[in-house]
Amino acid sequence: MKSSSLKPDRELTNWIREIRRHIHQYPELGFQEYKTSMHIGQKLQELDIPFHFEIAGTGIIATMGDEDPSAPCVALRADMDALPIEEKTDLAFSSQNPGVMHACGHDGHVAMLLGAAALLKKQSIPGRVVLIFQPAEEGEGGARIMINEGALKGVDAIFGGHIDRHFEVGQIGVEPGLICAYTDTFYIEITGKGGHAARPHETVDILVVASLLIMSIQTLVSREINPAFPTVVTVGRIRAGSAANVIAEQAILEGTIRSTHPQARKKIIAGLERMVKAMEALYHAETSVEFTKGYPPIINDPTAVDIARDAASAVVNDSGVMGLDYPSLGGEDFSYYLEHVPGCFVRFGATKKGLKNVPSHSPFFDFDEKALPVGAAFLAKVALTALDRIDELKAVKNISNDSPQRVQNGM
Repeated sequence: MKSSSLKPDRELTNWIREIRRHIHQYPELGFQEYKTSMHIGQKLQELDIPFHFEIAGTGIIATMGDEDPSAPCVALRADMDALPIEEKTDLAFSSQNPGVMHACGHDGHVAMLLGAAALLKKQSIPGRVVLIFQPAEEGEGGARIMINEGALKGVDAIFGGHIDRHFEVGQIGVEPGLICAYTDTFYIEITGKGGHAARPHETVDILVVASLLIMSIQTLVSREINPAFPTVVTVGRIRAGSAANVIAEQAILEGTIRSTHPQARKKIIAGLERMVKAMEALYHAETSVEFTKGYPPIINDPTAVDIARDAASAVVNDSGVMGLDYPSLGGEDFSYYLEHVPGCFVRFGATKKGLKNVPSHSPFFDFDEKALPVGAAFLAKVALTALDRIDELKAVKNISNDSPQRVQNGM
């Protein structure tokens, strides 16, 4: 760790890897990342980097460089939380917390950001760099609370990334515009008239109603949404019935809407409400539907993307800088930061031999740890590059994420 280069040497690479393995071994769910936060704090102390604990409960904000709060400022973000999954990887450093696992790579993100901090510690920083270690990305929206508690105070731009096993190690995916979807959820109740399975004519069979509704919902995407805008409606959970010979009285359907255009999103929600209401007249059932607004889409700012590409090229060469062929229908609460400041969210190639087809959120999930020093080098480089070009970022007009034009530019 004596080199002034932005390429991690063997000692630093080992340090980064050990951080990842320690965090992987002791995973914690959203807003419960107490031991994770303590471990991060210990590593920041090793680097002599000042920080604040307990932001949004378990989050950490560290600051490097110029102490003047008015100095040009770039933020780097890593998420810390794990998932409620029983690990089945048989890794030597597998989860020691039953039913909890780092199955999405957040352990790697933390290690990368700490590695970037170690690299930046040896540099002359032309401004201020804020390191955001964020809790609860997985469905809880920890980013919003971090923002409310001052994570973006004085910040001019923000950068982050996610491990992605669709790319090889040594590749970094960078793309302008929309790269992640809106993530709304719905909750449907259908109430009928229960009874004996042998006398269906005396009942209103809500399982039949629910089944027909599920099939009808699929036509919302296939026949009512412009196919140029990727959209998915999925019913992920059904609760109904108590016995094989009993016609149930109530069914509950829960699902998600993933959309990449605000008009498509509105049309899906309106269409779902219409179809649910139609079940009442068609089958004499009582229905209701509730929607919960999810994460907004990630929309990478073009200027920040140019900076990210330059930084990625410096780390992995031009041949390693990849575009994204199409937006992901996954969600990411990094999007909340981009509602306040320009920024860019990238993908770190991390395909591991034998696990290419194992998805995220799987009990068998793992990634190639050779991606860790690549991510660390990129985060350090993009912070310095952004500070050198801070005037360009400050000139960026902060367009609302609800703008159809901005979303279309991402397609």
